[in-house]
Amino acid sequence: MNEEVRALELNKTWTIEQVPSNKKPIGYKWVFKIKRNAYGSVERFKARLVAKGFTQVEGVDFNETFAAVAKLVTVQLILSLAVVNYWEMHQLDVHNAFLHGDLTEEVYMRMPPGFSHRQQ
Repeated sequence: MNEEVRALELNKTWTIEQVPSNKKPIGYKWVFKIKRNAYGSVERFKARLVAKGFTQVEGVDFNETFAAVAKLVTVQLILSLAVVNYWEMHQLDVHNAFLHGDLTEEVYMRMPPGFSHRQQ
């Protein structure tokens, strides 16, 4: 969990601020996953801090949403093209992936217990 919070701070995904009295902070939850290697033994444990955006109200807390997704058939098509055309393929494991969009809204999230300015 410390590694996840440190990555969020290093990527300047957030800053620690006091929540203004006229704003309502979003809750959070931790999502845990066990990553296994090809033999099935535990390779590492992962933790992700996720904002509970589902508690927001459209028109009050946000106006629009967008999530880029790829259909499985599209991925299969691209892989098939790569095989047929003998294209070189590489696999990339992204440790931390962030959308680099510009927010015009202020978003406040509750701070997880045990984390504060001292972690910076």
